[in-house]
Amino acid sequence: MLRRMTSRARTSCEMALVAGVLVAGAAGCASTGAASTAAPAVLAPPAAGVAPSPASPAVAALAPPSVPPAIMVPATAQVAARFHAVGAQIYACGAGPAGGAPAYAWTLKKPDATLSGDDGRAAGTHGAGPSWTLTDGSSVVGKKLAQADAPAGDAIPWLLVGAVSTTGSGVFSGVTYIQRVATSGGKAPASGCVAETVNAETRVPYAADYYFFRGGKP
Repeated sequence: MLRRMTSRARTSCEMALVAGVLVAGAAGCASTGAASTAAPAVLAPPAAGVAPSPASPAVAALAPPSVPPAIMVPATAQVAARFHAVGAQIYACGAGPAGGAPAYAWTLKKPDATLSGDDGRAAGTHGAGPSWTLTDGSSVVGKKLAQADAPAGDAIPWLLVGAVSTTGSGVFSGVTYIQRVATSGGKAPASGCVAETVNAETRVPYAADYYFFRGGKP
């Protein structure tokens, strides 16, 4: 008699669980019947520097940085990723503006930096173009649209960059805008570029945060 009652209780709980309905009887069976061997679902952490999916309630989407109006993205653009860059701004010595002063000046040749995610591990590079390339095979090339002075007087400006092209199907796929913010260092030397040093190059250490956006295009 007891065996038949236990069998019927177990069958009722199994039917409730198969139907996908949580009922009081099914809940109670968990403590009186055989324990379930299924492991609980665990949300995997998002990839370093990448905005988690909005469908996941366990993590919040990346918020855009607070920036001056001159370098704001359109209201419909959303942050897709954020990376920290550490490296150098490379300048070349050459002739200054025609008819202007000084006769020679340092001109930006390219950035050379490593991108890292929130976990501090290298995730890609930032170089000439300007371009950004990730280890997932995706890349984006941009063109400067606007700039704003950095809060720190010795830091390179904050930028708004429009994406010109993207490659690959990774994080940078579909990126439309990039913002460079939280800069430190990187400004061209105030001296040292003269006739005798034309074509010389110098590396100036810098750091910055880059935010990558999707959407916002007309």
